[in-house]
Amino acid sequence: MSLVELVARADARGLAASGLACLDRCLPLLDGGDDVLRPLWAALAADTADTSGPDWAEELARVRAEVAGLGGPGGTDGDDEAVLLVRGMLSGAPDDRSVPALRAWADACSAAALRVHRLLDPAADPAGPAPLVAGELRRQTAVLELLAAHGPAGVRPALEASTEGRRVLRAVVSRRARGHDARL
Repeated sequence: MSLVELVARADARGLAASGLACLDRCLPLLDGGDDVLRPLWAALAADTADTSGPDWAEELARVRAEVAGLGGPGGTDGDDEAVLLVRGMLSGAPDDRSVPALRAWADACSAAALRVHRLLDPAADPAGPAPLVAGELRRQTAVLELLAAHGPAGVRPALEASTEGRRVLRAVVSRRARGHDARL
């Protein structure tokens, strides 16, 4: 099933996990620690069928306040655009966890995360998706499939897939920063 089809069929939890995972994987661009989004993942995992609970909105406000003070790596114009895209993912997260609001956010996060990976991929391939972009597509698909197949039990493996992607992007950001510092 394609990514577009998976997003179209996802429930509120799957959509929230999809958007959150995209943001989580791109957080290294803001110099964010691995645990910054952990409370949102916990709220998502603990959530019952009632997705209107205050925990998500409260944790989202706290995360926004914490991330507002984070910088991003200095670097190229592509890095600046990527940082803006990541900040946009967080600012666009809905307090209201209705399916329409989450679907719009998940779609926007998917596109933004793919753009971030495209901007940072040094091996851009005009004939097909570059390696970073292909990996991001696989992770986005995996997150939605895990939540569709396992419901609340899919949150932990979705977080693990996201953590792997965050490590990959952190390595890319670190390499780019070292290259930028060497040129100075």
